[in-house]
Amino acid sequence: MRPKKTRWIKCAPGERCFKPRCKPLSKCEGVYLSLDEFEAVRLACLEGLKQLDAAKLMKISRPTFSRILTSAQRKIADGLVNIKAIRIEGGCCKVGGRSKK
Repeated sequence: MRPKKTRWIKCAPGERCFKPRCKPLSKCEGVYLSLDEFEAVRLACLEGLKQLDAAKLMKISRPTFSRILTSAQRKIADGLVNIKAIRIEGGCCKVGGRSKK
């Protein structure tokens, strides 16, 4: 299996876990969102970038960006629909500024 290419993210999230108010964290199942999945959602959904532009910022291909975004959206939907905690951690990412082209 090929090693994953390093993905670039703008900044690490301030909060690393979001949980339902109705359950204590110790009794919640959880889904794990990697930092690159978090960044893909931020770029595509919050910033409204097209996949190609977002992929360039993360220094990955557009198909890879699409797979990361789809995985993130599935995990977020699972967390919301099935009342699970959403934890953000891990991934092969580097935090830093990116040059504008």
